[in-house]
Amino acid sequence: MERNQSKHCLIEFAASIIGARGANLDEGKSEQENQAKEPLEKAPSLKPGGQDVPKDAASSSPASNSGSGESNSSSSEPASAGRKERPVQEQKIDGMMLTGYFPTPQSKLIYVLKQFKITDLLLVFIPVAFYAASKEMHALEFFASCLGILPLAGLMGRATEYLSDRVGDAIGALLNATFGNACEFIIALAALRAGYDDVVKASITGSIIGNILLVLGASMLAGGIKYPTQSFNRIAASTSATLLALAAISLMVPSIFHHFTKSPGNEEELAMGISVVLFLTYILSLIFSLKTHKHLYVREADSSTEEAIGVKHWGTKLSTGVLLVCTLLVVVLSEFLVHGVEKVATEWHINKIFIGVILVAVVGNAAEHSTAIYMAMRNKMDLALNIALGSGAQIALLIAPALVFVSFIIGKPMNLYFSEFEVMAITVSVIILGYVTNDGECNWLEGVQLLAVYAILGTAFFYM
Repeated sequence: MERNQSKHCLIEFAASIIGARGANLDEGKSEQENQAKEPLEKAPSLKPGGQDVPKDAASSSPASNSGSGESNSSSSEPASAGRKERPVQEQKIDGMMLTGYFPTPQSKLIYVLKQFKITDLLLVFIPVAFYAASKEMHALEFFASCLGILPLAGLMGRATEYLSDRVGDAIGALLNATFGNACEFIIALAALRAGYDDVVKASITGSIIGNILLVLGASMLAGGIKYPTQSFNRIAASTSATLLALAAISLMVPSIFHHFTKSPGNEEELAMGISVVLFLTYILSLIFSLKTHKHLYVREADSSTEEAIGVKHWGTKLSTGVLLVCTLLVVVLSEFLVHGVEKVATEWHINKIFIGVILVAVVGNAAEHSTAIYMAMRNKMDLALNIALGSGAQIALLIAPALVFVSFIIGKPMNLYFSEFEVMAITVSVIILGYVTNDGECNWLEGVQLLAVYAILGTAFFYM
């Protein structure tokens, strides 16, 4: 009777770890058949007295091997000698991580919380932003909204990446196109509705130069400190650089048109025509990267990638929920942010162009910053480059045209006439990008050079 109770407890404990609830195993089967169905080799066993013992110790006990006597017990000692068994609690955690099954909601919540990054601590500024908005504390409202959006942008990016890796190339591309830079789009849309066209254009400029100079520069610096030389696919990098050069041209043409044409009233129609061309180019670039030349953009959802993103065992439902909740919060915080722009610019003597180019752009690109840098530190420079340049190209070829389309829909047409300095900043960034990526290799000094250009441009925008 005690032997049957021991075997029954062993079956229930292993089934609880792998989630095999309700398994109907016959007690009359041999112990060898039951052990073959246990996926975790180091699952603990229970003695009749209720004490936890290692599995191999249980298999050598008289209770599990009747008639074998002392010979079996002594023969198993050398195999287990020198091997220190880990605590049962650690074995349970490993089992949950391996199978993705968590016996209680509390264990699932604890594990998910361990996947959070340091930047997620900034989530505490979300209620601060709500409080500041209710009290009309505009400066606190603006900065708390910026800090609150930072972790939300990261969570949205991580959830999007997780879902994209599991729904196939076509739907994954659609998800990336929709939510990959959703934070930047939401902030710009709020500014557009408020009539801050200059902030919208500045945020577009800041996102492009931020991804080229800040994100890629920091990635090259961080990766180059650990690896003297890192290599990447030169053809893929050249393609992304060419798309960004197209973005520079698309912004340069309206500026020249504004100064030399005698019909400035046609600037909105010109913006619509350019936006259609950019949007079609983006669609064709997706076909290039996902269909005809997808071997240049190979990306596997391995464990290190998920570790960098922080979405191990999130699951599709959790990722979808995180994406929707974060999107709604970003919409609200973006309204708070835009509401405080005017007051901050006046009270702190900061021009709105600097706010859009530097502050808003850095907030919107938070997800790309951390992930690209981490990938470069893991010597995955191809992936870091694709994240940085791919996001910049998406801003120029998708987000900017989409904002123009929306501006016509809401009755506030926006042109693509950027200031001369904004056009110069994007052009300079694209030029130095070509020099850095033309050989298919990078080092930490090239990262410093990109960061230096970003610092110079940021200083100039501050004093404009």
